[in-house]
Amino acid sequence: MNMHMEEFRGTRIFLLLLVLCFCYGDVGAQITHPTEVRALQAIRTSLNDPINYLTNWDKGDPCISNWTGVYCYNTTHNDGYLHITELQFINMNLSGTLSPQLGKLSYMKILDFMWNKLSGSIPKEIGDIKSLELLLLNGNQLTGSLPEELGSLSNLDRIQIDENYISGPIPKSFANLEKAKHFHMNNNSISGQIPSELSKLPNLVHFLLDNNNLSGYLPPEFSELPNLNILVIRQLKITLVKTFS
Repeated sequence: MNMHMEEFRGTRIFLLLLVLCFCYGDVGAQITHPTEVRALQAIRTSLNDPINYLTNWDKGDPCISNWTGVYCYNTTHNDGYLHITELQFINMNLSGTLSPQLGKLSYMKILDFMWNKLSGSIPKEIGDIKSLELLLLNGNQLTGSLPEELGSLSNLDRIQIDENYISGPIPKSFANLEKAKHFHMNNNSISGQIPSELSKLPNLVHFLLDNNNLSGYLPPEFSELPNLNILVIRQLKITLVKTFS
């Protein structure tokens, strides 16, 4: 009898340990991918945070500990890790620069730094985030030209860079942004000719370039854009062709 009881207890203990191991292993898998954690650490280093919005970035795991501005997928991917889907830092008085390590957040859909005080240029590495749908950088102090690499963002729906100091031409590679609906680029120093290649964008709805330094003419092919509702090019050094109405 005692022997059977001991065997029964031993079996119960074994099963309990097995369940605990299973649960522990499952919890252990619920962490952010290490590459993305390192990228976030580099992003934090490149930013100045005078109001201390990002103080909890020193504690725990980004997804599990709910780091400020960091949003993750609810479930792990096939690699067993959680991945970042959004960075949102609207109007947090952040300064500093955009880290090239942003390009390591390869599952991200929304990058939002609207209405801060960021300076420096837009990293070309953002073009590596093929899943990106919203690139929202308006209301900062960004300079430099628009990287050609942004034309690789095949899922991009909206790019907002208005209210910055962006200069140089609009890259012809932007003609590859076939899903893009909104180009908001008002109040910059963008120059040169509007590329006629952009008239091939089938889903373009808003094309806003008010208060820039563009020259040349508006390509007549823009009149054939099937979904274009709003075109703003006031106060530009540009000649409108008569064929556009």
